[in-house]
Amino acid sequence: MSAREEILGRVRSALASADRTESPVPRDYRTAVPPGDIVALFAERLVDYRAELTRCTPDSVPAALAAALGPASAVLVPDGFPWQVPGAVADTGQTPVELDRLDAVVTLAALAIATTGTIVLDHGPGQGRRAVSLVPDLHVCVLRTDQIVPGVPQAVAALSPDRPQTWISGPSATSDIELDRVEGVHGPRTLHVLLVSP
Repeated sequence: MSAREEILGRVRSALASADRTESPVPRDYRTAVPPGDIVALFAERLVDYRAELTRCTPDSVPAALAAALGPASAVLVPDGFPWQVPGAVADTGQTPVELDRLDAVVTLAALAIATTGTIVLDHGPGQGRRAVSLVPDLHVCVLRTDQIVPGVPQAVAALSPDRPQTWISGPSATSDIELDRVEGVHGPRTLHVLLVSP
């Protein structure tokens, strides 16, 4: 008898008298909605992830964009992005190396999740392809307050599984080495969300 057979035999023996009655698993989390203002909760969680947040109105988006982009002079603007951007560069299929030479990218989002402070891109109009939100060092995302859903179950239900998705919780960061947080290792060092209220 091999060691594998001996181990599996012991497992089968131990399970022979086990109670196999199925226990109900509560799934309330699928429909639970956090109490209070989900827009305020999203803003709190977003900032907690060290993202920058600017609240604005539809009329003040151009000024907020200019302020968020600061001195950036080469900004990738995906097709369908509805505002004029200083230093705009069209997406012509730049390689990752070419994208890395740009200062920033601006995008819209498909939705955002209040409980996790996450923005989700499904790469529709105004959002660009995946690489454009992952390579430039500054990502400015314009999000309407009515795009915020309470939690992950609501987000999954609202998103199409047929589309690519990028879920972003704060700037790219890692604490792999001695738990020292380093930002910008795998993606943008700075995430700035413009939260547009009607």
